[in-house]
Amino acid sequence: MNITHLLKSALLIALVALSSQALAYSPEELAKSCKKPRFTDFNLPEYKAPDNSEVAPKSEFFIKISAWVDPTTITLTAKKQPLPFTIETTSTFFKVKAQLPAEYTGEFIRINVGAKAVLGCDDNTGWLIKVADH
Repeated sequence: MNITHLLKSALLIALVALSSQALAYSPEELAKSCKKPRFTDFNLPEYKAPDNSEVAPKSEFFIKISAWVDPTTITLTAKKQPLPFTIETTSTFFKVKAQLPAEYTGEFIRINVGAKAVLGCDDNTGWLIKVADH
């Protein structure tokens, strides 16, 4: 009877230990470990006071995005319209290249970029620019 009681106690302790380890990987813990995408090196000047910089029509631009992004999830828009882009891959980042459409000449536009990290976090950002007249 002592051996049966001892085996039951050992089984109970093992189950409790295993269940606490399984709880260590809760969704909250995964959310803490997920790194959001980073968007850097946007090469066009933003439209901000006091400079109020303008860019040339049909300007080419690029944005660097962190390497932990799933490149198939990258989106790029101008005035909420999708922009065609190409992606160059390096070991440390993705370089997204695009060109401003000709129809935005003389207008304010917001360029938005978004992406989803490999671990599931997503993020987006944008820049306001003014396209010069011809």
